[in-house]
Amino acid sequence: MIERIAQLRAQGESEIAAAGTLEALEQLRVGYLGRKAELPQILRGVAKLEAADRATVGQAANQARDALQQLIEQREAELSAQLRGVLEADRLDVTLPGAPPQPVGRLHLLSATRRELEDIFIGLGFTVMEGPEVETVHYNFDALNHAPTHPARARTDTFYIAPPERSEPAWRPSLQRSPAAPLPSPDGGVALVLRTHTSPMQVRAMEANPPPLYVVIPGRAYRPDSDATHTPQFHQIEGLAVDEDITLADLKGTLLVFARAVFGDEREVRLRPHFFPFTEPSVEVDVSCFSCQGKGFMRDGSRCTVCKGEGWLEVLGAGEVDPNVYSFVPTTERNAPGYDPEQVQGFAWGMGIERIAMLRHGVPDLRLYYDNDLRLLEQFG
Repeated sequence: MIERIAQLRAQGESEIAAAGTLEALEQLRVGYLGRKAELPQILRGVAKLEAADRATVGQAANQARDALQQLIEQREAELSAQLRGVLEADRLDVTLPGAPPQPVGRLHLLSATRRELEDIFIGLGFTVMEGPEVETVHYNFDALNHAPTHPARARTDTFYIAPPERSEPAWRPSLQRSPAAPLPSPDGGVALVLRTHTSPMQVRAMEANPPPLYVVIPGRAYRPDSDATHTPQFHQIEGLAVDEDITLADLKGTLLVFARAVFGDEREVRLRPHFFPFTEPSVEVDVSCFSCQGKGFMRDGSRCTVCKGEGWLEVLGAGEVDPNVYSFVPTTERNAPGYDPEQVQGFAWGMGIERIAMLRHGVPDLRLYYDNDLRLLEQFG
């Protein structure tokens, strides 16, 4: 028994001295001094030995255990000191940026396109304005010359929302309404809607500012549509210019500068007759295709996939402001003599920011903008 204890002590001392890591040293501690190790088992069995052997075996086992424990502590101190030296020599400041530094972020393609469009029109002398996304029917439809039976007023085409609750006089009966009817406000006014376009700001801008007026209005709009070219929420940028002697020629020149800034210096613009309630005359605006240079086919004779062989791209709707719209602008001391259609004329246009980005960058599905797929978003920095 004494010989076995001496053998375990010598073997342990050798292996402990050779341990190169704290993990290896911990394994040796468990192997020689753990509860299931041989040396502690010998100590627990001393009581079963003959009386003459107990003192000798117990003393030798205790000395071996203490010696190995001391060696483990010494070796642990040595390895810890070595590790500290390595860490100090190879110190890492985790507060420093990565190598190479990672960008903190980038503008979404729609935000970048909106800012670029704003910059173009600011360069032409326009001012950027923003307006409420929750609108009244008055500004969203009535003041823009929409007939009471216009299909855009239907619940299938517009998001109607309940107005905020207000306390009513005791003498006034509660308003009764069916689920299919437009929601009246508690004061008997018209319903509130999520604006279907940014055009309501036309009348709001004229109410707040006398002519001449040159503004662009970017922002969100909402319609209950969802497919490859429509989403329930989308972005528009509206333009309005009101001054003396404004004609369609001024509109075409403005949009020609826009088209060449966005799609290239060789672009041309054409106007096609159309109808919008708040402009008269109204036009659809096309830009010559930047992919096939307006030819409708590519160099190899194949049909252009961007313009579908037409040679033109429909980009926006526009027109001269309908004189009826001016009648919704009150005449006040601030904007006197007001917006008299006999004195001022104007033009307006509205375009989808998603549409411009789709044409320019070849995005096939409008919904991709909102999927947060990095494979798409990282292409545009």
